[in-house]
Amino acid sequence: MPPLNLSTAIGNYGHTKSLKDGTLQSELFAMKHVEVSPVPMIFRRMVRGLEFDVAEMALSTYICAKHYGKPFTALPVFLTRAFYHGGIICNSRSGIKSASDLAGRRVGVRSYTLTPGVWTRSILQTEYGLDLDSVTWVLSGDEHVEEYIAPPNVVSSPNNDLREMLLSGEIDAVIGTGAIDSPNAVPLFQDPEQADAAWFSKTHIYPISHLLVVRDEALEQNPWLAKEMFSLFKTAKDSYVNGLRSQEKLHSEDAAMLQMAKLVDGDPLPYEFEGARIGLETFIRFMVEQHIIPQHIDPNELFPPETLSLC
Repeated sequence: MPPLNLSTAIGNYGHTKSLKDGTLQSELFAMKHVEVSPVPMIFRRMVRGLEFDVAEMALSTYICAKHYGKPFTALPVFLTRAFYHGGIICNSRSGIKSASDLAGRRVGVRSYTLTPGVWTRSILQTEYGLDLDSVTWVLSGDEHVEEYIAPPNVVSSPNNDLREMLLSGEIDAVIGTGAIDSPNAVPLFQDPEQADAAWFSKTHIYPISHLLVVRDEALEQNPWLAKEMFSLFKTAKDSYVNGLRSQEKLHSEDAAMLQMAKLVDGDPLPYEFEGARIGLETFIRFMVEQHIIPQHIDPNELFPPETLSLC
């Protein structure tokens, strides 16, 4: 048994399966996996209680937590990515036909620092000219980073069910709930896949959603750990992605991954810093503009120096 045992909380994905079932292991450390559902509770427990040695975390939560001095550091292991035009759902009775119609409206989101919220608001602002300050952002929950204080056009609802809030008319639109089974819930963009493809073609940004963080104490006590962990996670991911192309029947998650590979013309889950630099710099700018962190930071500062050249 390796001398180093690390409590680990990550989601159940095709690219983490071999790590969680023990098929793929390191000779230098062992991961004791803790099952946490839903996945965002991992972020909350890590930020507030530092409960794990290794944890999955949303990008915005991590950068916000880093600003407040939380003692963990990310590796360029980007566990999930997504595009966001399809994540905006409107109440059909609200009369919203375009992004500009969101001005003066109430838009729901679980938390203001929610990563899909940051990406989506940035798209509405940069691509469709929406003044984000003209919108009242209505929260159905609180922030994982307790110290964070949202801007004045952000309010909280006593209702924690975004779907119910939308259908009752409490909010006019919602971000990040997924599909809502009601004729009164309609997407803002009629062809989100085409809009996503156009946005990617223009920006060359494949938005990062979740990454991997490790407690600073573990990294400091084991200088080899960051590179070894990166290698292990990348081996698991590469094996999964390469295996998808040889399968005749795919589960929905796997089929979506292959579809994503076609859209980005390559690896659907690239793990490396340099290829992500532009996306990270852009996301950090969005976080500053949306009043989540006070000033720009260099993306290099978010990762251990020894991982910046890994690929």
